[in-house]
Amino acid sequence: MTIPPALDRRTLLGAAAACLAAPRLARAEAWPARPVTLVVGFPPGGQTDFAARMVQNGIAAALGVPVVIDNRGGAGGNLGTEYVLRSKPDGYTLLAANSSAMAINPHTFPGMTINPLDLVSCGLALQSSLVLCVHPSVPAKTLPELVAWLKTQKGGVDYGTPAAGSMSHCAMELFRSRIGNPAMQDIPYRGSGPAMQDFIGGRFSLMFDAASVVAPYVKAGQVRGILVTGRSRAPAFPDIPTAAEQGLDDFIITSWIGLSAPKGTPAEVVQKVNAALNKALADQTVRERITGQGDEPGGGTAEAFDALVRGDHARWGEVVRANHITAG
Repeated sequence: MTIPPALDRRTLLGAAAACLAAPRLARAEAWPARPVTLVVGFPPGGQTDFAARMVQNGIAAALGVPVVIDNRGGAGGNLGTEYVLRSKPDGYTLLAANSSAMAINPHTFPGMTINPLDLVSCGLALQSSLVLCVHPSVPAKTLPELVAWLKTQKGGVDYGTPAAGSMSHCAMELFRSRIGNPAMQDIPYRGSGPAMQDFIGGRFSLMFDAASVVAPYVKAGQVRGILVTGRSRAPAFPDIPTAAEQGLDDFIITSWIGLSAPKGTPAEVVQKVNAALNKALADQTVRERITGQGDEPGGGTAEAFDALVRGDHARWGEVVRANHITAG
């Protein structure tokens, strides 16, 4: 019996489609088959770059392919974020997602056209409490003493920030609103390094910054730590009490860096990245280097990191709007 031509064509087309699908499935199952690029939206040497390099080798070992760091600094991390947002969602381009770029910039950069929440969260690499520091010329050694001193400064006091609209800036404005809005003026810089040098020189009186940034200066006695913003005292500063210990409740702030991927990245790839990150963070040497820097190792699920990202995005949006903070 002769097979009808139409049926024969359908059979052939179905077979051809199956053959074409097979390589695609094989490629998906083989991920990763080549090096993975980890984009850092900041220059080398900062906290985000440090976090990426801390987990770089461990992730590479877990995945069995090289992980290449690509520093794409500019616009407070926005350039790197945009690059990854526009990258192919195949798992070969990831972002070292910084809390300021992800949760604050969308509210402080006028006309921002990208939405970091479109990224897919893969996992938390590290987090850090902020530390409120004062110049040694400020007489206060505790939070109540600092609040009392600020209220006596009729002409107001200056505070420094690594950048206008940064987490440091937002944290100080939130702090100011919580203690009665004493007169204070922001002096923005281009990075923590220049800000810390002027801070040490007495150009301004106080500043918030990540524990890992201020650690060497606090330990050297060049600035004085007043409080840490974590739920508990920072391992690097066991003698500096939390805000809650000094009567300022619900003042918990952490900066963080995690891994994110372009929207549409397959779920199985995200889970592999998460597993590789957790394996990298389980290495005791890596953990000691992170804590030695003043930070705390991350870890956990991709879902938990996503909740952190979205929660901070909503929280900082309220702070920015209430205090009219901009990056310009």
